[in-house]
Amino acid sequence: MDTSGEGRQTDRNAGEGAQASPGGNAFAPGNEAGGDGQLLREAQVWLRRLTSGSATQLDLQGFTRWRDQSEAHRAAFAEAKRVWKLMDPALEQVLVRAAAHEAARRPRNWQRRAFLCGLASAAGAAGLAVVNTPLLLSLDEWQADYRTRTGEQKRLVLAGDVPVALNTQTALSRRDEGGETVGFNLISGETVVDARKASRPFRVEAGVGRIQGVDARFQVSHLDGVSCVSCLEGLLQVDHPSGRSLLNARQQLSYDAGALRSVATVDPDEISAWQDGVLVFRQMPLARVIDEINRYRPGRVVLWATRLAGREVSGRFPVAELETALVQIERSYQLAARRLPGGLLILS
Repeated sequence: MDTSGEGRQTDRNAGEGAQASPGGNAFAPGNEAGGDGQLLREAQVWLRRLTSGSATQLDLQGFTRWRDQSEAHRAAFAEAKRVWKLMDPALEQVLVRAAAHEAARRPRNWQRRAFLCGLASAAGAAGLAVVNTPLLLSLDEWQADYRTRTGEQKRLVLAGDVPVALNTQTALSRRDEGGETVGFNLISGETVVDARKASRPFRVEAGVGRIQGVDARFQVSHLDGVSCVSCLEGLLQVDHPSGRSLLNARQQLSYDAGALRSVATVDPDEISAWQDGVLVFRQMPLARVIDEINRYRPGRVVLWATRLAGREVSGRFPVAELETALVQIERSYQLAARRLPGGLLILS
């Protein structure tokens, strides 16, 4: 993060909802008088800010207010992002080298910033004022229409008649056609979609796949590059670059960018138990259990006892009592626990 007075003033201005100034890195009030060109320049400034590595929660709030002013603002940012992605590879390498050089000049490296960001997030959950902490979000997560924080769940209704439940650490963007919402892109996280009363097919994009359901209730997750689709009720169609699959109730499949895996049978009540505030593990490796707990718990649990990473764990743990669950794991596997500030827990 910029430690100069000018950098701090820039953060405050962005957080107060000011518009991007086309003149440089500072943020100042703006309007649509300049037309699409003006909005595109503003969008480019926001894009540079959000990908700078020093963007803050205040910047996110300011960007969201700027983007939501009109469809023209949204379109300008989408165009700026498209141009960014199509940037000449040679020029992109120059920017990468420049960013690396700038990072080397700073007193704190990326790993240190990431660690402090985790501590600050936990402090914020404890009621402390943490405002200008850098946020390690992807570009797509920055512009998500809906997002949940660690431990937060949210329910909303899309397309007029499709309830959608968002689990912790979930981000999604609506998909609109002809002025109507027809689905969403699951950027990251986990959702349950109830399309049993949908008036038209409802589509969910997750990773490289597309899921479509009519008169169906289904769960979709997209975590660490792997997508998982579970049909809870009805019938689903899953399209992947390598083929198409149909899922009936109680069936599940997963895929990544390279492969579509085989269909498995699941218990709908267990896999969607998070909606009732419960985590259910059935012979899941301890390392994966810890990863799942980290999605719900502020701070970080680190399993240093790598020899136990593959040990299988079964059980039901209320999300509201994860500390109790961790104590049970600690005692069951005779682990030494060291608790540090910021919700950091080391199991060795």
